Amino acid sequence: MSEQLGGVNSGPGALFAIGGAEDKLKKRTVLQEFVEAAGGSKARIVVVPTASALGQDVVDVYHALFAALGAQSVVGVRPESREDADDPAFIAPVHDATGIFMTGGNQLKLAGVVTGTAFGRAVTAAHARGAAVGGTSAGASILAEHMIAFGRSGATPRQRMSQLSNGLGLVQGAIVDQHFAQRNRYGRLLSLVAQSPGLLGIGVDEDTAAVVRGTHLEVVGRGAVTIFDGSRITSNAHNASRSEPLLASGVVLHVLPATATFDLQARVLLSYGPQPPAEEIAGLEAAEADLRKLAKEIAAEGVSPKYYADRKKRAGRRTAKTARSSAAGESRPEATEPFTAGADLDSPDSQRRDTGTS
Repeated sequence: MSEQLGGVNSGPGALFAIGGAEDKLKKRTVLQEFVEAAGGSKARIVVVPTASALGQDVVDVYHALFAALGAQSVVGVRPESREDADDPAFIAPVHDATGIFMTGGNQLKLAGVVTGTAFGRAVTAAHARGAAVGGTSAGASILAEHMIAFGRSGATPRQRMSQLSNGLGLVQGAIVDQHFAQRNRYGRLLSLVAQSPGLLGIGVDEDTAAVVRGTHLEVVGRGAVTIFDGSRITSNAHNASRSEPLLASGVVLHVLPATATFDLQARVLLSYGPQPPAEEIAGLEAAEADLRKLAKEIAAEGVSPKYYADRKKRAGRRTAKTARSSAAGESRPEATEPFTAGADLDSPDSQRRDTGTS
């Protein structure tokens, strides 16, 4: 199936496509996740405000936010032209970064300055070596192979509803749109999927991130990530007239809230719901390893674990007999035969634990 659909993949670093308007005042869940992915207290973050008209002000905002969330260092790098983007002075900070964050603003300007330049290649190389790369709003759109340069809002997909430009290609085989539900961008993303069915359409709500690691996407934040899979679409995009509504039949729709994980290669839901903490999983694995070790030690002594199970059953019968005797008023209950911890190995409860079911 993956060969038919083609690969949708990112490099080894975590990729954060944020739908814009991320919470900066209260929980700051999305930004906190980005800092952790960039190294937590050792994070060295480069903020790229090229798309923004606010200049140094937006750098100051994210500097304060990331520093408050525990990052080791935060610097702003603002190439304003393709000449700047080929200047080693602008590129040097990217080489040492563990996290690169591109702000919102004019996404066509961002693409015009960054893509196909030494700066863009440095960002791609940083992602390949493991740096977390994130972007909000315009900074999210440029992360994919193809980005929406501009387009109209609306729920109905129409011909010529939006225009594509080149992105950085950190996610191959996909288009990322942002402010998705809040600005009613269903139609424009679906129109692009109808025109290019091999591309996966990914729409990210505000204060929400589609976090991509390898071929897996996880949703973080307050909203949802909407995915359009047009691999089996029937469409009239090839002959529809200008601004005409498009036929889009057979599109598979996925709406993924926080904690959902999705396989971008197979294009299927992987899981939904809170996952056990890593330390809890490690504890369960350690307990299982201890049980296996104990079973091996018992076997090495030439004693079958079944022997201990039989002893436990006999002890259980004696306990039941004692209870009946006590109820009948007998003053001397029969002593039960002691048994070791190994007796639990073949009990139904322990078998359920060994198989990892909950």
